[in-house]
Amino acid sequence: MQDELKNSRINYGKGILLESMAERNPFDQFSQWILEAQNQQIPDFNAFTLSTLNRDGYPQSRILLLRVHDKSGLQFFTNYGSNKAHELDFSEKVSMNFYWNTLERQIRVLGIARKTSEAESDDYFNSRPRESQIAAWASIQSSELRTRDELEANVEKYTTEFEGKPVPRPAFWGGFRVVPHYFEFWQGRPSRLHDRLVYKVNEDFEWFINRLAP
Repeated sequence: MQDELKNSRINYGKGILLESMAERNPFDQFSQWILEAQNQQIPDFNAFTLSTLNRDGYPQSRILLLRVHDKSGLQFFTNYGSNKAHELDFSEKVSMNFYWNTLERQIRVLGIARKTSEAESDDYFNSRPRESQIAAWASIQSSELRTRDELEANVEKYTTEFEGKPVPRPAFWGGFRVVPHYFEFWQGRPSRLHDRLVYKVNEDFEWFINRLAP
């Protein structure tokens, strides 16, 4: 097993990323890569790793799904009582990492996360399948459960409570928008000579591009 770990490697060669090819605005480049991942029919093409910081100083990471993206930021949704939400109350600074191994690409994002408006949270919640809406009520995210039965009993309770009527968004559930100030686009290349283009924003809110050594 140890030899397999040491000797496992891929000689990437599915694409290139040159400055002449890159969009001038990172949001446009981000949209292009997200769309290409979707068009490749990659399962969970919108999945990303969100890293936050807890009060003990430990970074915490988990996989989420991106739900909205435009030039105002990148949005995800969660229970406001969850661990991640408490960590965002402690520090708004986050990192996001998108990785598509079939495209040999990843995107790193650094930014500030703040709650979306109630209208934005309502809009997304109302688009969810009814079962997911019920689950938002039934699961007190990150709290301890004695058994699985406790969770399933909550699902049954709220299924009965909202039978025959729309499921409202719980006040404790909603969105966060990450406003980025840093994007890094990574394209795998042969012999580990990867392309890494970084977008940073200046005080005038203008984006500029740098290349990093792989």
